[in-house]
Amino acid sequence: MIVLPSIRLATARDALAIAEMSRDQIERGLGWSWTPARVLRAIRNPATNVAVARDGDELVAFGIMEYGEDKAHLTLLAVHPERRESGLGRHLLEWLEKCARIAGVDSIELEVRADNPVALGFYGLQGYERTETVTGYYRGRIAALRLRKPLV
Repeated sequence: MIVLPSIRLATARDALAIAEMSRDQIERGLGWSWTPARVLRAIRNPATNVAVARDGDELVAFGIMEYGEDKAHLTLLAVHPERRESGLGRHLLEWLEKCARIAGVDSIELEVRADNPVALGFYGLQGYERTETVTGYYRGRIAALRLRKPLV
């Protein structure tokens, strides 16, 4: 039986590890836009949840969800490569979705790199449906697929 780490809101001390995981796992080949300073702003933003899962001192997953009046936007979600396929990504996404339901939003939207079939498959299994393709979304070079999941 796999024991999943607990999930909690990030603190300022988590910003560097989140930024580095974003750079290495999500933003590879695009440059580094989610710098520690940007992550710290998200952590301090009252309209954003930055959630982390740690195994001891090691960051093993994180997610950033921004809240609007009617919908939430899952900005980033990453799981350490050695922890993928353990259920951790689903566990973290469910935690964030629960927060969105409590906040009273109707749906969650997100973008996925069109060149990331693993992420597309993951979100599809979690009930997210493709709504559109955005050409050149990532630095004008890589298309994004916009996905949506209704919560009501």
